[in-house]
Amino acid sequence: MSDLFPTYVESERLRYDPLHESIDALDLYDYHRSGELDAVLQPLGETPHATPKETWDELDGVRERWDEGKKASYAITRKEDGGGAEGEFVGVAELWMEWDYSRTSLGTWIRKPFWGRGYAGERAGAMLVVAFECLDLALVDVGHEPGNEQSRRAIEKYVQQYGGQHDASVRNWLPPGDSGGPRDLERYSISQKQWRANVGDDELASVVVER
Repeated sequence: MSDLFPTYVESERLRYDPLHESIDALDLYDYHRSGELDAVLQPLGETPHATPKETWDELDGVRERWDEGKKASYAITRKEDGGGAEGEFVGVAELWMEWDYSRTSLGTWIRKPFWGRGYAGERAGAMLVVAFECLDLALVDVGHEPGNEQSRRAIEKYVQQYGGQHDASVRNWLPPGDSGGPRDLERYSISQKQWRANVGDDELASVVVER
């Protein structure tokens, strides 16, 4: 199933390539070691990788899940006109697949220097095109932990933009992270019908997808 997911996606300022083919394990480990990811990982209950081997193992798992059609992980980089150096690593976009339910869950992390630039919303728009246009799924869901105000604001903005909704506050939904026990989740969703009724033609034209 290695050809199931698009291998190249492009939006207005960003491009998305398979993570396991786009970044070296040592380079990714450097982001963990620098402390730059602390602010990203802490709300997830996770800690930075302690060794390069831990990062290598993670990328190996990313490759395996891609090939099995279970999860698509993309490296996000800037395009030449994206307000900075072409090819600069911005973060990661993920699609967690639940084929039996015709849905996927969105995930992302953005490097702290790129917060506040609207990249999370742009990434969501591109991944919705992948989910609904390419994979013909019925539903996309996304969530954040209570108290994560940055994620809440970003998620609510694009969920409202595409006609989605807040579904529930689910207790003990997430497994324990590195920092403790099970975690709660605020869950949102966007259906393909809602998305098609609200996505603009100009936005659709701005997203390029290649297999």
